Amino acid sequence: MAKTQAAITGVHGYVPDYILTNQELETLVDTSDEWITSRTGVKERRILKGEGKGTSVMASKAVKGLLEKTAVKADEIDLIICATVTPDMVFPATANLIAANVGAVNAFSYDISAACSGFLYALTTASQFIETGLYKKVIVVGADKMSSIIDYEDRTTCIIFGDGAGAVLLEPSLEEVGIVDSIHKSDGTGVEFLKMKAGGSQYPASHETVDNKWHYARQDGATVFKFAVTNMADYAAKIMERNNLTSDDVAWLVPHQANKRIIDATANRMGVTEDKVMMNIERYGNTTAGTIPLLLWDYESQLKKGDNLVMAAFGGGFTWGAIYLKWAYDSK
Repeated sequence: MAKTQAAITGVHGYVPDYILTNQELETLVDTSDEWITSRTGVKERRILKGEGKGTSVMASKAVKGLLEKTAVKADEIDLIICATVTPDMVFPATANLIAANVGAVNAFSYDISAACSGFLYALTTASQFIETGLYKKVIVVGADKMSSIIDYEDRTTCIIFGDGAGAVLLEPSLEEVGIVDSIHKSDGTGVEFLKMKAGGSQYPASHETVDNKWHYARQDGATVFKFAVTNMADYAAKIMERNNLTSDDVAWLVPHQANKRIIDATANRMGVTEDKVMMNIERYGNTTAGTIPLLLWDYESQLKKGDNLVMAAFGGGFTWGAIYLKWAYDSK
């Protein structure tokens, strides 16, 4: 009897209209287009403008587009998982707001927080509901409004991040397509190198936390870069080895868009040539949990049924991991 696998049967994304260019950042902090491009690969990023607009605004647009594209009714959705570190509120979950916005009245929903690895964590979690036969239609969203936690006087972070959302539909398949394998890791000792100090129960909002700018993301760039290069590259290679894949077998590397040098290092470790590497960092920057689904959205027209994809990510926490999947459909 064929094994049921969780297959991605549709993908859609959304990015805000406002474009924050490197040239505009030059007027905000001591930096330059050449400096940013050479070190990160980012040329511009999208920013969600408007009072009271949170991550759910972008995520809901991505999900609505996904439902329309796949001709699935909102009330057919069993579960929505949203990966984000910039929820609209501490509670309720952003996924709850998305479900309400799109009319997914029969779905239960919750958030996953794993920073830039969040979408991969959520995708693996969602696949279990499909593989066990419990659910038939699950939506996984990766979305972050990073501009809400970025200090635009801090050039180590403001040049990197942008806002965006992507969503995929997971359904059961008895064909040899879908999620084949995954590896996920975390190391909480990395907290000092990449975090947002305040806003949680340890340091709730106060005059002190606001005055000290503890509600912004901070990172030790050199340390994060070193850990990311090592772990993202190693685990992408490890999932290939575990599934007896050669570089020729891999149709696409789908890497988290943190930094072009990290992406290049991962591709080199896998032996994958540049023409097999999905990349949109120059247009969107690092949208945290949004990067991988936005890549799938951008490259959907080039994907073919049966293509071997390796997804890899590294994020704050530290969190990292890789997923091997076979693409389930030819684009129309």
